[in-house]
This record gives sequence, C-alpha cells and structure tokens, in this order.
Amino acid sequence: MHKSIRLALLATFGVGAPLAALAQAPDVVRLGNLKFAHYGAVSYMKEACGKYNLKVEERMFPKGPDIMPAIVAGEIDIAALASDGAISGRANGVPIVTVAGFAKGGARIVAGVDSGIKSLADMKGKKVGVTRGGAHELLLYAELEKAGLSWSDKPGKDVQIVFLAFADLNQALAAKQIDAMNQSEPQSSQALNKKFGVEIMKPYTTKMGEPVRLLVMTEKMYTEKKDVAQRLMKCFVETTALFNNDTALAEKYVRESMFKGQISPQDFKDAMDNADYTYDVSLEHIDITTDFMNKYGVGRMQKPPKAAEWVKLDLLQKAKADLKVK
Repeated sequence: MHKSIRLALLATFGVGAPLAALAQAPDVVRLGNLKFAHYGAVSYMKEACGKYNLKVEERMFPKGPDIMPAIVAGEIDIAALASDGAISGRANGVPIVTVAGFAKGGARIVAGVDSGIKSLADMKGKKVGVTRGGAHELLLYAELEKAGLSWSDKPGKDVQIVFLAFADLNQALAAKQIDAMNQSEPQSSQALNKKFGVEIMKPYTTKMGEPVRLLVMTEKMYTEKKDVAQRLMKCFVETTALFNNDTALAEKYVRESMFKGQISPQDFKDAMDNADYTYDVSLEHIDITTDFMNKYGVGRMQKPPKAAEWVKLDLLQKAKADLKVK
C-alpha cells in the first residue's frame, strides 16, 4: 500500500486498525417467524436484506404467541404472526408495535371425508380441532356463533373444541381423532389434495373478514434504531413486491427452503389461492379483531389495547414511497 494512503488510514481509524473496519459490519436483526406458505416473503428477507447492510437471523416458532416470551427476553427484534397473537402480547405488556401487515387470508375449515359434515350446521355433536391462541381459533368461534352453535373444550356444548398444534391437526383429521379443523396454509390444502379432507368454508364471512397477519417490531428497535428499522422496512416491501411479481421464485423458496420439498406445487398453488402477500393493515381491522378477542376470551388480555396506541405505519409508508410501491 502506498505509504501516504496507509498513514491517512491509520490517522482516521487508529493505529493498527484493520482495513476491514472500512466496511461497516451489517446490523443484525433477529426475526421470529412461523412456517406457513404466506409467511414466505418475510422469511426471504434473510436472503435479500444484505443489500441494505442487514443480516436477518430467522428463528421459527410453533405458533405466534410462543414468540412473545422471546421478545420479552430480548432475543427477537421483529416477528411475523397473526394479529391476535400480537394483540394479546401487547395487551399483556410485551413492548411491541405493529409496523405492517404482511399477509391476509390463509385459513380454511376442513372436515374429514367420512365425517358427514357438509356445512357448519352439521358440526353439532362433532369434535373440531384448532390451534389455541391464533387467528384460527378466533375465526372458528366467530363462524360458529354466526351459525348459532355453542362450543367448549369440554363435552356438553354443540361443538367440542380440541386444541392441537398446527403441525398435529392434519394427522388428527386423517386418523379420525377429530371430525373437522380450522387449519392454516399450506396444510389445509394438503388435506384436500391428499383426499382425507373436504373444504367446508373459508372463515371470512364475519365482521373480521380475512385475517391480516402482522409484522411487529420491538419498541426499542422502533425508537432507538430508526435507521436500521427503516432499512429493514424497505427490504420487507421489496421482498413482498418480489414475491407478488415472481410467483415462480415464491413457490421455489417456500417449497424448497421453508418446507424442504414436503409440499407439492399444487399444495403451494392452492395455498396461495387462499392467501395473499401484502404490506398493509388498517387500525379498524386491528380494533375489530381486538373486540372479537375480548368477546370470546381469546388471548387472556389484561387491558385490550386500542390500535392507535401501538400501530406505527410511518416506516412502511416511507418505504413504499421510496420504492414507488402502492
């Protein structure tokens, strides 16, 4: 190295500073995510955010509420989960803000092929599986109430609820341990394609409509690392636009990287026919979801939060404007 250049570098970075100091180390962002088809664009951030000098480290969880203790412990910076998981966390003191929506839809009520169930009314006297604490529990209760059916996880009501992990619902339906389920994607599409399940409905007919999944961020990151947060949001908008515009890439990534070849091209297609990658969420949708949660006792909220208190969409709006995304 030319002597004058070397002396200038030493003066700037200190005696003995490595030349690597010239290249700023990427900021690490720790992502909590779930293994569903419509969570793919969020997962892809770990492949795409290098251009924004970010290193996204992903950790998968069984269901959304399981992420909350990791956030409280300071192990997760951002998380992708259903709105009720986020609402419940915020209501019980988890320091998070909602910064975007990232997917909508992704739920389906499926009955066993030999169950005799052809409509919600036929569920009287049946066992219905669902995962506790997620959007699917809330959607199921809203639809059962609309159909005039009562429910409990104990015998004695019209419908007996059986709480199972998402990963166990299909197996339970195939084994006839339950008569129906409200399942996520692509697992519900798999049940149809493998011929052990039949679709009863997509549970979007109540005031909640299609459930919107939320991208949440710790308050600490939102307030103290604004530059990192903004770069991350720009990367999120870019990966979401990419998955919406390049369905072949979306399918390849979800099928091969997330599910390791365990779902078929048809499973992916059917799953995404019942879900969308998105950016947006309204305060109204979150408040309606909060009201339904309070009504049905989902999430055990100490103090139901108002959306205006914890939904911060300024980073999203700036990222969309910068990238000219509608």
